[in-house]
Amino acid sequence: MLIDHPLLGPRDSQEFTYLGDASLIDRPDWRAEDAASRFHDYLYQRDNPAGEHRELWFHETGDRSWLVVTRNTVTHEITSVEMARDVARSRGRGK
Repeated sequence: MLIDHPLLGPRDSQEFTYLGDASLIDRPDWRAEDAASRFHDYLYQRDNPAGEHRELWFHETGDRSWLVVTRNTVTHEITSVEMARDVARSRGRGK
């Protein structure tokens, strides 16, 4: 499987480490009254979808960047690759 890195172009997926659902970018507020419950869900509750899914990938043997890859989990077709920092900034995080 090839991942079309936004900065480096097509790279073999073996250069990357899969790190889970891209929703992990949205870390809960530790100061919230229900922080313990939110962190429990954040750490342990995962969906296992069949079809299009946004995932975090780390370019471990390359530039060590984090990517958000939109991939079909059935066909492995990749429809989009974004820098995770850009996704976080667009959501108001990582300023």
